[in-house]
This record gives sequence, C-alpha cells and structure tokens, in this order.
Amino acid sequence: MIFKRKSVLIFSGLLISGLTGCDDGREFYPDNSTKQADLEVRNISLLTVDGLKFKDLNKNGQLEPYEDWRLDSVTRAKDLTSRMTVEEKAGAMMHGTITLDSAGRVDFTATDEDINQRLANTFITRMAGNPQHISADNNKLQEMAENTRLGIPITISTDPRNHFVNDPNATSVAAGSFSQWPETLGMAAIDDAALVKTFGDIARQEYRAVGIHMALSPQADLATEPRWGRINGTFGEDNQVAKRLVQAYIEGFQNGAGGLNTDSVITVVKHFAGGGPQMKGLDAHNAYGKEQVYPGENLEYHLVPFEGAFAANVASVMPYYGQPINLWYKDQLIEEVGFGFSKQVLTDMLRGRFAFKGVILSDWGILETCVGKCANGLSDEEVAAGVSPWTAGIGMPWGVENLTRQERVVKAVEAGIDQFGGTTDSSDLIAAINQQQLATGLIDASVTRILQQKFELGLFEKPFVDETKAVSIVGNSTFQQKADDAQRRSQVLLQNNNGLLPLALSGKKVFLHNVNAIVAARYGLQVVDSPDQAEIAILRVDTPHQNEPHYPFGMVNFGQLGFADAADVVLDEKSGTYTGSEDYQLIKQVKALNIPTVISVYVDRPVILTNIVDKTDVLLANFGASDEAVLDVITGKSKAQGKMPFELPSSWQAVLDQKEDVPHDSVDPLFPIGAGIL
Repeated sequence: MIFKRKSVLIFSGLLISGLTGCDDGREFYPDNSTKQADLEVRNISLLTVDGLKFKDLNKNGQLEPYEDWRLDSVTRAKDLTSRMTVEEKAGAMMHGTITLDSAGRVDFTATDEDINQRLANTFITRMAGNPQHISADNNKLQEMAENTRLGIPITISTDPRNHFVNDPNATSVAAGSFSQWPETLGMAAIDDAALVKTFGDIARQEYRAVGIHMALSPQADLATEPRWGRINGTFGEDNQVAKRLVQAYIEGFQNGAGGLNTDSVITVVKHFAGGGPQMKGLDAHNAYGKEQVYPGENLEYHLVPFEGAFAANVASVMPYYGQPINLWYKDQLIEEVGFGFSKQVLTDMLRGRFAFKGVILSDWGILETCVGKCANGLSDEEVAAGVSPWTAGIGMPWGVENLTRQERVVKAVEAGIDQFGGTTDSSDLIAAINQQQLATGLIDASVTRILQQKFELGLFEKPFVDETKAVSIVGNSTFQQKADDAQRRSQVLLQNNNGLLPLALSGKKVFLHNVNAIVAARYGLQVVDSPDQAEIAILRVDTPHQNEPHYPFGMVNFGQLGFADAADVVLDEKSGTYTGSEDYQLIKQVKALNIPTVISVYVDRPVILTNIVDKTDVLLANFGASDEAVLDVITGKSKAQGKMPFELPSSWQAVLDQKEDVPHDSVDPLFPIGAGIL
C-alpha cells in the first residue's frame, strides 16, 4: 500500500488529546473529512502526515499501514503480522501471568524479561487493591511495551473480580475496591438479562479504568453435575437461562452486540464445549478428575449457552481441560484428548458449525509436563510451604501425556488454538515453526486474530489510563448501590414457617453465627454470646463440601453436599476433609432451645438441606451477599426475589444416581429448580 506523504514531522513523547477546533475535542483538518485520533505516547515519537498525527511505533520515521489509525483493524493487523519475526509471532501467541512482588505490586524485573526477551504482549493480572496502584502499574507495563521493536501494546486480562468467592480454583481476584456483586448463580436466581447486562457494563467501566482489557469469563458451563467444584461461576443448570444471561453478560462487557470497539472489554466465554459433565464431579485440573462423561448422551444440551455467546459476537473462546470419554458427535467418536487438543471440537464444531471467527485461548497449563505431580498433587510439605503448582511443574495435558511439549504445541495449534494460557515460554512453538511442523499461514492467521483485537480496542492509539480517574470510577457509590440491590434480590426464600419473616429485631437478644456484630447493631438488636441467652438465632453457613489439601490449584470444593455429623459422612473418591459437621452441631444445639431461627446458606453447589429443614423456621439461600443484604431481607427492608437456578437433591444417594450431563434428574428433589417463595 502506497501513501502520499506531503510532510513528515517528528514529535517527542506527549499526549495528542483534546485538540482544539471542534466540540468533541478533536480538530478537523483541511480536507474536513478526517478527524485526528486521540493519541497517547510516553517514550516514542509522533509523525505528521498530510496534516495528521500518527505514532511512530517501529521508530523508523515513516508511516506504516499498521500505524495508520485511518485503516481498518484487519488491514492493520495483517500488515503488522507481516513485519514480525518468528520469535515475535510466537511471543504474541503466549498469554503469560504478570509476576507480583511481596507487596502485591507488579514485579517489573520479571515482567521485563517476559516482554523484552520472550516477546509476550498478553498477560493475566491478579493484582488487587488500590485502583490507583493497579492503573499506575499497568501504565508502566504499557510504557515498557512502547519501547519494544514494533511498539505492540499489552493486553491485560483478569479472572472475575466483582464477586464474593469468584473462581474456587484459586485463580480469582478478591473484589477489593471493585463493586461487589453476587456470584453469577445469584444473577441466574434473579434471571434478569437487563441486570446482567448492567453488571457487565459496570464491570467493563471498572476494568478499563485501571487498564484491564480482557475478562476471562463468562462461564457458559452448566450445573448438571451437582458435585462439581466450579458451579458457582455458572448460570445454573437450565440451558435457556444460561443462554440468555451469557449473551447479556457479553453485551455488557463488550459494550454492545456488534463486536469489539474502543470501549469494550474482550470476553472469553468458557469452557467450550461445556465443562460441567465432569465424571463424579471431580475437576479436570487434577488427573483424577480429567474425564468428562456423557451417560445421558446430552452434549447438545451443553452447547446451547454458547449460542448466546455467539449471538453477542463474543471475542474469544476457551476450551476446557476435560478429556471426553465415549463422546459422539455427528456419528463420529470424539478423540479422547483434552478439548484444547481436539480438532473435531475446535475446528469442525467451533469454527465450522458455529462459524466462530475470534481468538481461541487455551486454558492454563495444557502444555506442561506433569513431572509425576498430576496424579499425586502437592505433598504435605509443599502445601505447608505454599508451593505454586506452576513452579511444581504441574500441567493438564490430558490425553496427550505421552507427547513432548513441542508435539503438544503442534497438535494444539493444528486443532485450532490461537494462544496458550499461563505461559510465556514460546521455545517449542518457535522450534515447531522453524522446523516447518506448522504452516506459516496457520501461525499468521492466529497472530492476526490476536492483534486485530488490540486494534479494535484502540490500544495502539490509547494504551494508557488516567490513574486519578480510576479511583473515582472503581467501586463508586452508584455502582455499589446497584450491586447491593442485586445481592438482596438474588436471595431465595425457601422456607418461612408461620410467616416468621419479616422479623422485628430491634431490642431483641439475638445470637449470631458468621454475622458481623457491628453490622447487626445497626439494626437495633442486642448481640448475645451463646444461643441459650438468645430470643432469636441467625446463622450463616456454607454448603458442606470435601476439600483435597493436595489439590494442586488451591482449594476446590467437591464431594459431599449435605449437613451431617462427621462420623456419619461417607466420603466419595478422594477422602479429603469434610467441612460441615461443626455448623451442623451448632444448628442442632440451637434447635434444642426452641427459639425462632433463621439460617442463611451460601450456595455454591446444589446443597442437600434435608437434615436442617426441620431445624429452622426460616431457610434462605444466598449466592454471595453481605451481612447488610441478608439482614435487610430478614427485617423486611428488602425482599428476596430469587428462585433456585438448579434443583436441590434430597439425599446423597440421589446425587450418586443422577447422570453427569443431564439437568435436574435427581430422584425426588427436596427443592425443585425454580423453588422460591416470593
């Protein structure tokens, strides 16, 4: 492409923004046809061509097509790809993790190596806390990127950070100063697509304010297997509800349904082709949970939520670790390898049937060798020392354990993977390209898709954020008021014997369990130290669960779902540790006193409540709610409007007898899907 250059002027680093000449802060140049784009620079020069300013990203004093903001994103991405070395292309296909120091700030020495030596330009951040610190550190990362050979800006991603518990696999970020909403299960309980879109829009503004550009969400997985530990990140087990809300979530984050724009946050819908049907509810982060099974031959049911994602023009898709067992699709047996290595799933189904054009991002660690850790998890000593699974060499290469890392790279790219999550080590990809094991066209297509998203977000023009403004946007009172309202609405009233609610608590002696006494005092009640001193008891408890201490990725809930004495619990599969008996002892103690009792259960999986429905007057379910939100519902200041987004089984045997891929199929559920007193 040839450009007629009337003049070229070079400016040192500055911000070309808010130019005078028109109401929107941009100047009309002599031909009155092109507005000057806002440009932000710190350490590079600007060019003037035909009276317009451009960033000299490759520092050669000439305007290249990829530097020309007048061109479309595809043209710019293809041009930039054509200028990249093999090493730069391979680096772009890595999605690393920003290393944090002991203070929780970015470790720039470690990250400099990833950016300038490994040439990566996409990273996940787990930095939390002060939005001014987050935005300042992200700005510094963009300055580092500005100094690279081609000046490619960094795309920064995050796991969900606007909820209470987030992802149970220890890959989440505490909400901190961000607005705090119920889990997505709570949004499913309300089943209000407009609310979900509002949530996405608010989270989008908070993310972009601190320099985060990509959400590793939403989860379109379905909660058809009640034991699975990642249910709290889903929209429940009804695929039509999930389809509606997944679409709304993406439209909120991406700022509309028309694809990416300069105000969007990229969404990565996961985990294609549905990560819910895990055998016995064990999670595929571990070798003992790698199998994904379909005893009900119900794959199509699990694909429906992704239709909502595609309707919203979702930018990216992440396949799961799961290794499908005896799964048939279009009269063909799906190869029994993790979905990230399956050409039938990623190319034939995702690219073919669903015509997906965006970026396919692998889940974290699918390339890594297990070094014996996958089967055994971490040792007691490693757990005590807080050893990271990444440094312990733990990976999830299910179905391809026998392949070398380079062979896994080739198989994944040929299957359809564009970018590898959780690594900046591109050495095996570079080797595969140089050894002509991967076609140049295949690599260029992946790199172009990745770069196109950066152009569409406007990062090549404006990679920096206003650090002061970030503080006023993140978690502001207007945003949090909407989040608080959602916390109240999302609660489900399952039982209200004798119309006990709403309760007048003022002046009453109340025993509290897991409720902040200072918060409770605002409601005029008198907090007592033991149940036998109380007129009323309010107990907050969690869904019981087992916990495998050697699980390599933090603590994941699995197994048992019901309240019982520890001696009566028969643990399933991995023995782990049963959590729930202490709460159950307290519930029985309070019941013996025969005082009005309210129990609020945090529901992250389909809890079995059979042993406690007869031990409380009021039974509330919540999916992430503050003490204020719970007490507002108890006292009648607000009303619980939620309905259960999945059924609640009546017994452990009913859970064992149901099929992993089939929704609401347990025998005689205690509470059916949709239960809730309004």
